[in-house]
Amino acid sequence: MSRRVVVIGGGVIGAGCAHYLSQSDWQVTIVERKEFGNGASHANCGLVSPSHILPLTRPGVISTTFKAMFRPNSPFSVKPRLDLALWSFLIQFARRCNESDMLKAGKTLQRLLDSSRLLYEGLFNNEPLEAEWEKKGLLLPFLHQSGMDHFAETDHLLRTHFGHGAERYDGDDVTKFEPALKSGLAGGWHDPGDAHLRPDRLMSSWKTLLESRGVSILEDHEFQGFGKSQGRVGSDGASQATRAITSQGDLEADAFVVATGAWTPKLNQYLGCRIPIQPGKGYSLTMARPDKCPKTPMIFEEHRVAVTPWASGYRLGSIMEFAGYDESLRPERIQMLRSGASHYLQDPTAEPVTEQWYGWRPMTPDSLPIIDRCPSFGNVYIAAGHNMLGLSMAPVTGKLVAELMNGQEPHLPIEPLSLKRF
Repeated sequence: MSRRVVVIGGGVIGAGCAHYLSQSDWQVTIVERKEFGNGASHANCGLVSPSHILPLTRPGVISTTFKAMFRPNSPFSVKPRLDLALWSFLIQFARRCNESDMLKAGKTLQRLLDSSRLLYEGLFNNEPLEAEWEKKGLLLPFLHQSGMDHFAETDHLLRTHFGHGAERYDGDDVTKFEPALKSGLAGGWHDPGDAHLRPDRLMSSWKTLLESRGVSILEDHEFQGFGKSQGRVGSDGASQATRAITSQGDLEADAFVVATGAWTPKLNQYLGCRIPIQPGKGYSLTMARPDKCPKTPMIFEEHRVAVTPWASGYRLGSIMEFAGYDESLRPERIQMLRSGASHYLQDPTAEPVTEQWYGWRPMTPDSLPIIDRCPSFGNVYIAAGHNMLGLSMAPVTGKLVAELMNGQEPHLPIEPLSLKRF
């Protein structure tokens, strides 16, 4: 008899968990408070980036970030407010901005990203998923020589400590590599191991695949807590949840996975523990392909704008606002995406614009996700806090969760992802 699991959250992490659990002896139900595949899983830039090894917690980042907060039109901002959870998050973040913690977190991120990249390869080779998957790497163009030189230091660090390096293109050689760029740039760095896809099409295709495998997907079901039977405990003495309480009724199950991204802290009262995630608000702009459309995804680090071309469209994305769950679509932020890209591309934008979007990334103080059993329930698992790498890490997260729930030895070290680290 198969075991029943409810996955709470219908984003890309929930989809990954449902996929790998459904491959083993689990009858899977996904509950989503809105529509499956909405939010950041729908409108991110679609980068699958094993190159993103270094965490945000790096030496010197605090002073750089503090200065950026006071610049007009800065892509990074913190809305001043009395929010103890935010200030606790920022203090924990600052404590980790040293070389030792950076390298330690980087080792964990590298293992996760490399495993997930291989799992994606298997998914697109072996499953009927359609998401405009392409393997063209990631290009980082720079306007100024100082940017090129600074990234040369980063590349040296990556080669020395992680065995991972990028290809350097100086001056107009970068324009020869990517003709959509303007001439006169200082150069660029290309990482050939990255890939990209169209996330909304991934989620649509994954939904079809999951349902064909017997996964039940319940939309417009807001999670409202766990029910538990009096005296029911697991073999380790921990309380056991028996049902997920939702706005449209209760769902009984043998186990539960909480994959609710940036919304996870709002469930603290139900989980019985504190989840140190802050919502990092980002924006994206989706449109038709420009006449001179890039062939390679790019990140303009000097302006913090990402560009992703697909066969069916084109997207700009970026910005990091710690403004709580602010629901305003700020037009000046959308304009920052346009103006940032205009420094580098001959045709930075196009018409028609098909979507202007904002949403929240689940940020943790050490840039690592949380993949762990909930300390208050023996049969509730948390898979959240993937920062800006949720799409990149969805398959490996799903596989690790399935391994934990099946009592198997995880294929990667799981201790660095534990809630206990906080």
